[in-house]
Amino acid sequence: MGSVGLSGGFLLAAQRDVDFMIHGLIKYNLFGQELWITTTHVSVLIVMLVLLIFALAANRAIKHAEEVPGGFQNVVELIVEMLDKMVSGSMGKYAGKFVNYISTLFLFIFISNISGLFGLRPPTADYGVTLPLGLMTFAIIQYNNIKYNKFGAFTGLFQPLPFLFPINLIGEIAVPFSLSLRLFGNILSGTVMMSLIYQLLSKFAVGWPGILHIYFDVFSGAIQTYVFCMLTMVFTVDKMPGED
Repeated sequence: MGSVGLSGGFLLAAQRDVDFMIHGLIKYNLFGQELWITTTHVSVLIVMLVLLIFALAANRAIKHAEEVPGGFQNVVELIVEMLDKMVSGSMGKYAGKFVNYISTLFLFIFISNISGLFGLRPPTADYGVTLPLGLMTFAIIQYNNIKYNKFGAFTGLFQPLPFLFPINLIGEIAVPFSLSLRLFGNILSGTVMMSLIYQLLSKFAVGWPGILHIYFDVFSGAIQTYVFCMLTMVFTVDKMPGED
């Protein structure tokens, strides 16, 4: 009887409306197709505005830099130094060419990942956001592959043995999907977990979910940001000539 009652409780809980923060806000028609502006679009816009405001403020702080830096100038210099060190440590002599892209990618993904702390639906919990990030990285990887290896970018698919061509080709094509699905899956799982906790355990969700937010939004968000950027750098450098 106890197990039946417990199962019945879960079934009743499962029948409740669990809000995963996916909502259509504005509907419009384009070429006969019904499209929606969703909470994800709004979250992406807010993240972009936050980054733009931060960039303008950082630019002003650096232009009027003081010999003894204040609080905000210290934060800006710390972020720039951290990102420069991360990129140079992974990309060596090529770091200067990619530091702007990797830094922008890092900040966008990280702010997106932790936006759940501020009541937003994390944009990276939507595959429509992470897939373009993976495709942009894939384009950069293949561009540098062709730029530095010329025709070898194609003949390399037949190495070390010609019959491995299908496997090598699949390995190349899988890169953007691997990157995007890893980021999407980890952030979505955290969003789903927190939504379930707040909806199904609403009477008991007082205070302690903050600990889970620290893990799912901050810790896991930072880890996934670092993994995405690190793999981007590793895949890109792998297609370029080694250090002299």
